[in-house]
Amino acid sequence: MQIAEPLLIAIEELSKLPGIGKKTAQRLALYILKSEQDSVDRLVKSISDLKLKLHFCSRCFNLTEEDLCEICKSVKRDTSKICVVEEASDVIAIEKSNEYFGLYHVLGGVLSPLSGITANDLKIKELLLRFEKENISEVILALNPDTEGETTSLYLARLIKPLNVKVTRIARGIPIGGDLEFADEATIGRAMVNRIDL
Repeated sequence: MQIAEPLLIAIEELSKLPGIGKKTAQRLALYILKSEQDSVDRLVKSISDLKLKLHFCSRCFNLTEEDLCEICKSVKRDTSKICVVEEASDVIAIEKSNEYFGLYHVLGGVLSPLSGITANDLKIKELLLRFEKENISEVILALNPDTEGETTSLYLARLIKPLNVKVTRIARGIPIGGDLEFADEATIGRAMVNRIDL
């Protein structure tokens, strides 16, 4: 079956997005085709604005429209704490919890020798420079609990501890609303090790 070239190109481009297969890309392309022109124009402008208006904060490497992000500019944040995350999407997730009020540092990934990602590819030097300029008392490592995240956490802890700064990591265990019956052994084990007093 022949597909019109503009539709074929749209499907091909949409399927390059993470988590979007060919069928979903086709549904999205057909939805856009059926949409009002104003709606399509807003979508195109919003995508274009992502590339044109957003860049990385010069201090923490979160996404921003200005030199410093809103979090770094805020006078209400606890500037003695830095939460280290892999990507800007992690900042969004933590901010949604409304439980953390310090600053952030976005590494831009994690150490992954198999993928060729070394310490030089991440914002680790920039993190260490912040200790010279800022009065930091605690670094919270909030990296994913996979092999690369663990490796990066251990590497950062070795670099930061000699600076007489407290290094912590976010707790791991059973999620709220989770069911013990369906949790894996490693998660249950981590929850038991990291138990807290009530």
